[in-house]
Amino acid sequence: MNILMVLTSHDRLGDTGKKTGFWLEEFAAPYYAFLDAGANVTLASPAGGQPPLDPSSDTEDTQTKDTKRFKDDKEAQEHLANTKKLADMKVEDFDSVFYPGGHGPLWDLAVDKNSIELIENFVKQDKPVAFVCHAPGALKNVKVDGEYLVKGKTVTGFTNSEEEAVGLTDVVPFLVEDVLKANGGNYEKAADWEEFVVEDGLLITGQNPASSEEAAKRLINKLKG
Repeated sequence: MNILMVLTSHDRLGDTGKKTGFWLEEFAAPYYAFLDAGANVTLASPAGGQPPLDPSSDTEDTQTKDTKRFKDDKEAQEHLANTKKLADMKVEDFDSVFYPGGHGPLWDLAVDKNSIELIENFVKQDKPVAFVCHAPGALKNVKVDGEYLVKGKTVTGFTNSEEEAVGLTDVVPFLVEDVLKANGGNYEKAADWEEFVVEDGLLITGQNPASSEEAAKRLINKLKG
C-alpha cells in the first residue's frame, strides 16, 4: 500500500495574529495506523518542507498515545520536516490519499489547484480518498464530471457547533458543515467531539480529531478490500 498524506502549508489564523496549521493528532494517528498496517507513507504539502503545526494541537490536554509516539520518533519528525511538493505528486504512484485537518486547509488546500486536481484524479482512477475534521473543506472546489464530488454523497466534517465552541466561526473563511451542504452533500454528524466517520463509495470523511484514527482504519480496510 502506498498512501499519500497531504498537509497544509498555511500558518496564519485569519487576522487574529495567531498561528494555525495542521492538527497534530489528525496527522499522528493516521500516520501510525498506516505504518503499522505495513503501508508506505509519503508526505506532501503545497510549499514542501516543514508544514506548520497548529500550536493549539500541541498543548498538554491534546496529547494522545500517537502524538506522544511522534514526539519520541526522530525518523517521523524528519519525515514531516521534509514533505514533498504537492505539485510533484502523481496519482499513479499511490493507492489512496489522506488529508489531516487543522484550520490551515481552509485557506490553502480548499483553493489549491494541485490539490483539487489530485483529488479529482484519485477518484477518476477509482482510488479512495479520506479527509478528517477541517480537511473535508479541501473538497470545496472538487468536481468530477462537472458535479461537486460531495453531491449526493453522505459526508461529515467539523460541525458548525464545534467551530463555535472553539470560537472561530467568524475567523475561518468558510464553515465546513455549510460548504458540504451547499455543494449537495448529505451531511451527517454525531454529538460534538464524538468519534464519527462515514464512507460513501471512494469517499471517507471523519468529523473531528477523535475520528482521525477510525478514518485511517476505514481507508486501510478499503485498500485491503
